[in-house]
Amino acid sequence: MAGEAQDDCLFCKIVEGHIPATIVRETETTVAFRDINPQAPTHVLVIPKAHYRDAATLAAAAPELAADVLRETQAVADEDKLESYRVVFNTGSGAGQTVWHAHAHVLGGRGMEWPPG
Repeated sequence: MAGEAQDDCLFCKIVEGHIPATIVRETETTVAFRDINPQAPTHVLVIPKAHYRDAATLAAAAPELAADVLRETQAVADEDKLESYRVVFNTGSGAGQTVWHAHAHVLGGRGMEWPPG
């Protein structure tokens, strides 16, 4: 069920402390941690603590929580002193989503090309 922790979800296990991660920020509703396969000098994932399958599901079911995730992307960028950065939500396997828990990638610290993919 949306919002409830899933036993088979990697990110739910990080939220619960069962899998280690390099956590850079934590709020009542979100956790931000370094990506284990960084694509830029700053590559942090910001996730809601509650489980939602993807960004679209999160936005529809809990817009206030989606706003919390976006607010934390700015906080991550501020802490890493990024003047420019990119926020990416991959939604669906065709877009590159591999973990089925909504998450924002905060990428920065190098130039970003367009189009990205």
